[in-house]
Amino acid sequence: MMENTIKLNANKEISVPPVAKLIGFEPVEVKNGETVFTLKTKEAHFNPMGTVHGGILCDLADAAMGVAYATLLNEHETFTTVELKINYLKPIWKTTLKARAVVVKKGSSIGLIDCSIYDENMSLVAKASSTCMTLKGKNAKNR
Repeated sequence: MMENTIKLNANKEISVPPVAKLIGFEPVEVKNGETVFTLKTKEAHFNPMGTVHGGILCDLADAAMGVAYATLLNEHETFTTVELKINYLKPIWKTTLKARAVVVKKGSSIGLIDCSIYDENMSLVAKASSTCMTLKGKNAKNR
């Protein structure tokens, strides 16, 4: 069962986003600069060809990478994704997916995050990367 918040570190937590509840992915591991999210795919995730829709994989990767980046932010900082890329490596159906995201580099304003998505046999399904911009001061307010 999904919790209502995600603990980023000892002092900070965020609400589980509504999209996580809609799609069904959840965080299972959150560490400094790293996360693991899982998703049990079902027919509702399928595209017209009968495989899991690429957008579902992209949402899963985006969430895992965003939370990994958020674990490294200072108090009163937020972020926004400025670029997201994903490569789909094989079709999948009903399985349990595991998305492992790692912050490659966090600079003072820009960060790079990497994510690998595996099926239940630990076979690589997709590879994603994201560029995030750290927002500070008035730019971070209400974000």
